[in-house]
Amino acid sequence: MSRTLIIFGLVLVAAGLLWPFIAKLGLGRLPGDIVIERENFTYYLPLGTSLLVSAVLSLIFWLISR
Repeated sequence: MSRTLIIFGLVLVAAGLLWPFIAKLGLGRLPGDIVIERENFTYYLPLGTSLLVSAVLSLIFWLISR
């Protein structure tokens, strides 16, 4: 269990560091992503991006497990 949590944490750190490059690919501004911008406040909820990443990862893990 601890190894899984460490790997998950490292993946999150890598995704955070690579986010500027991922954003250039178009991820992060897909239809379904919610952006609320006000004075001195921006709220971003990436629903569309989360669904796409989840579907791709599910497909990859399904293919690996076969």
